[in-house]
Amino acid sequence: MQPEIDVLGLPVKTFGLMFALGFLASGAVIHRRMRETGKPADWAYEMIFAALAGGLVGSRLFWIIENPDEVQGIGDVFGTTGLVWYGGVIGGAIFVLTWARWRGWLDATTFDMAAVPLALGNAIGRIGCQLAGDGDYGRAWDGPWAMGYPNGTVPTDPGETVHPTPIYETLAMGLIAWLLWNLRDRVRPGVLFALWLVLAGLARFLVEFVRRNDAVALGLTVPQWQSVAMMVGGVVWIAVVRRRHGSALLPSGEAYPGRVAAAA
Repeated sequence: MQPEIDVLGLPVKTFGLMFALGFLASGAVIHRRMRETGKPADWAYEMIFAALAGGLVGSRLFWIIENPDEVQGIGDVFGTTGLVWYGGVIGGAIFVLTWARWRGWLDATTFDMAAVPLALGNAIGRIGCQLAGDGDYGRAWDGPWAMGYPNGTVPTDPGETVHPTPIYETLAMGLIAWLLWNLRDRVRPGVLFALWLVLAGLARFLVEFVRRNDAVALGLTVPQWQSVAMMVGGVVWIAVVRRRHGSALLPSGEAYPGRVAAAA
């Protein structure tokens, strides 16, 4: 791992670097999709800014809720460490939906626009977790690809090896992003986002079995219960679409709403 790198004599945190790259990559995907569906391409920058602002607020707020003992003063509220992924998703979603309503574009296609960027951004962000060794790694393990994080920001004990769960999540979410991108014009509005809920929830649910989070109920951790809620929501969403239209897939010859000729 490499928590910090030197750029022209300046120390740069690799987690922050990957965080920024994740948003840049997500913004590029949104920009492309905006053009494909006939929306103003400049909306991509507004949408990604809303997601960034909401994500930072939500992820920090959820960390404070989950770790109240760590907050001793106002400085701890606005600290630079302690972020919760699900909080970031919820906060980002609230800000983006508020922005979409302001723009007069709040429908199922709005949710679909976020599906691939969410998966891609998560995949890149977990690279930052891996490089920083920030404690998101898994339980002690001595398997063939086990790793130690002795120099991480949250170091493992000397000689200890663990499951490199950030790598697991990067691979899983990268695959999900690729799959959703290839399905973007094949499913009815809203289904792409519902699939993200199911697949991202399933990936996190499975990875949690080898992470260090404590179980809170029925042997499951808080992130696993949150994942269950995501998966149930996604399955119900798809079921409603199928009931209304007979299929979650678009019929042959029917274009996704607003889809224009292939963008250059």
